[in-house]
Amino acid sequence: MLIKILAFAVTLGVLVVFHELGHYLVARLAGVKVLRFSVGFGGIVWSKRLGRDRTEWALSWIPLGGYVKMADEREAPVAAGDLPRAFNRQPVGVRMAIVAAGPIANLLLAVVLFSATYVMGIPGQDAVLADPPPASAAAAADIRAGDRVVAVDGEPVGSFQELRWRIVRAQGHDNVELSLARDASAMPVTRDLSLVAMTTSDWEGDPLAMLGLRVDLGPPLVDQVLPDTPAAKAGLEAGDRIVAIGGVEMHSPADVANVTHAHPGETLVYSIKRGDATRDVRVDVESVDQNGRRVGQAGVRLRADPAAALRHAVVVRYGLGDAIVQGARKTWELSAFTVRMLGRIATGDASLRNISGPITMADIAGQSAMAGPLVFLSYLALISISLGVLNLLPVPLLDGGHLLYYFAELIKGSPVSDRALEVGQRIGMAMLFMLMALALFNDVSRLF
Repeated sequence: MLIKILAFAVTLGVLVVFHELGHYLVARLAGVKVLRFSVGFGGIVWSKRLGRDRTEWALSWIPLGGYVKMADEREAPVAAGDLPRAFNRQPVGVRMAIVAAGPIANLLLAVVLFSATYVMGIPGQDAVLADPPPASAAAAADIRAGDRVVAVDGEPVGSFQELRWRIVRAQGHDNVELSLARDASAMPVTRDLSLVAMTTSDWEGDPLAMLGLRVDLGPPLVDQVLPDTPAAKAGLEAGDRIVAIGGVEMHSPADVANVTHAHPGETLVYSIKRGDATRDVRVDVESVDQNGRRVGQAGVRLRADPAAALRHAVVVRYGLGDAIVQGARKTWELSAFTVRMLGRIATGDASLRNISGPITMADIAGQSAMAGPLVFLSYLALISISLGVLNLLPVPLLDGGHLLYYFAELIKGSPVSDRALEVGQRIGMAMLFMLMALALFNDVSRLF
């Protein structure tokens, strides 16, 4: 719990400081007087005045955000000598640049963080595929055991993790084109993988497993059997190898999870190997709610066979220049994907349960911090992108709402009326309140 709290505090602190620094730096470059730079909202806990303008640098009670307060005649009287430096007296283009600088700073931070992970090297598994299940989309596309995916829709793939991202990014398309290195042939073969049969729940679960795309890491090992669970009652022990379930061979921990999840409340026959002996064990799979759908759980934690994992291990690493290019590309792709997902949620094509709040963020922050610096940096980059994109939405009270007002000012040649601003603030406040309530509801639902 302490690690989760500290990781969440670091996440919020870094992202908020960079966001507000974007506003602050562009405001200073434009000559606007900055009165206060606050991390957090509400009452001030600590502050110190620095610089020629005696800007107040402050920490406030409510840590979920921050703000930069500038000289502005609409909020408080401005001294006569500072009137040319008031925010409200700046040309509309300057005001737009100051407002947009916060979200842009978050996106630039994501580029830096992703670039750092590419320089350090991202470990993963080679995208060499196992034999797909007979009724899967991969089997229908004539994908065979030993095929290595080298590109998706013409975009290179360096690991199974990159393959997963390319497939997830194609959500909403009818198919994707896989380029496969097969046997020792010099030229890759291409296969069209159909996505038509994929449902919303399939995309929210393990889409690659649903399509039949999987790596062969050998029968997975039971790392831990949780007490008072179906696996414990069935007699499974740490060190057991799960060779098959219901006669279907298991090639990775994901295979076991996917088969078990697909049979909530049913009895499955696990074929396990303990030492040199192989035997069948009947497991009464528990039915639990997971993000609004019933899934099966046996109560085991699994790990891949170390030897097999080592054989398939790859590290995706770039030099500094290429790493920056890849970091910028991934930031752009994730930003576009976030916008598409928000659109799908708004139209009902994606579940509202995809919206998470501070409890889930703290949980994932803690898990990523414990998983190592690479995972935590990637998590920071992902949340930074979400913060940047969300703040650019045309919702009053957000940066995107202010940009909308300034676009209207450009078109009509005069500022938006105070009445329109007041109505917009009320609408924006209501929208943000509903969004926060939904996020907290989802957080609490996941806990119970």
